[in-house]
Amino acid sequence: MRKLILLLLPGMLTAQAFAQTSKVMDYISRYKNIAMSEMLRTGVPAAITLAQGILESGCGQSELARESNNHFGIKCKTEWRGPKTYHDDDSRQECFRVYQSPEDSYRDHSDFLKNRPYYTNLFSLNPLDYSAWAYGLKKDGYATERDYPTNLIRIIETYHLEDYSELALNGKYKDASSENYALNNKLDEADMNASASVKSSDVNIPVRTIAETPKMRVAQTMVALPAYPASPFFINNTKVVYAPKGASLLALASKYKVDYNKLLKLNDMKDVNILPEAKIVYLQKKSDKGDKKFYIASYGETLKDVSDKEAVELKKLVEYNHIAPHEKLEEGQKVILRKDNASIAWIQNEE
Repeated sequence: MRKLILLLLPGMLTAQAFAQTSKVMDYISRYKNIAMSEMLRTGVPAAITLAQGILESGCGQSELARESNNHFGIKCKTEWRGPKTYHDDDSRQECFRVYQSPEDSYRDHSDFLKNRPYYTNLFSLNPLDYSAWAYGLKKDGYATERDYPTNLIRIIETYHLEDYSELALNGKYKDASSENYALNNKLDEADMNASASVKSSDVNIPVRTIAETPKMRVAQTMVALPAYPASPFFINNTKVVYAPKGASLLALASKYKVDYNKLLKLNDMKDVNILPEAKIVYLQKKSDKGDKKFYIASYGETLKDVSDKEAVELKKLVEYNHIAPHEKLEEGQKVILRKDNASIAWIQNEE
């Protein structure tokens, strides 16, 4: 039983991470254009705006965001003449702004930073230096949480939100929701060269659940941070990169200097550019055997899913298990990851 639990755990963590990531990417897809438009209007970096929206509103799921369209936890202050709502926060029954739409919240967030004297020094910073902006917000009193800047930075780097700041500066944000995004996106070669590879032991970063996330202000519904690093890392000694929903394989191929058609082949894909869902993208050929003997499947998984999670060639998994690539697996079904007598004997004994 203990072996079974240990085998199940990585798959469970991966599924949880993808579920969290889907909510974040849906949020980015909805609000990226208003964030870029506001950057051009006021100078507040789109990357910072999106990261704050994700963190402050819990991807739009906080009570304040759902019922009052307030995505940034902005309190009434003396100048506010619009609708109001009251919540316990630093003090009991504090006053928060209510907006007609989330877009109005985004516009007011930009004006709030632009027009209040506390934040004047932020606008002397490089708009592409999201780290300086994140720490500047904390220094100037936007948030009291100690790890507020590092949380913003991690969200930005995991979901490559800096790309939207660059698109806005390049005047190309109108194309950001289409496949032209991949062609217009300015690729940062210096970032590629500076990225440090993550060891295989660092891959299974614990997924922070709602209960484990530190308590934030009322405006910040607790949001679990992404489980994968932004830089390339290794699974089964194979180099991979985590790509969010909507990422372009053309852009990834160019950034990591991998032929586009080869990238498709490495990932068992055909004629795909924009990813319909978040996934691990392989930059090197998968191994012909796993780093462990077996994988314990969840209901509905396929050998293709196992291949993507364990970095084992799909054709080898088909050969080892005599199962079609897209056949649905049963809950708890054992999948052989390497061809050896011990693996086969173990499964035969279990049966």
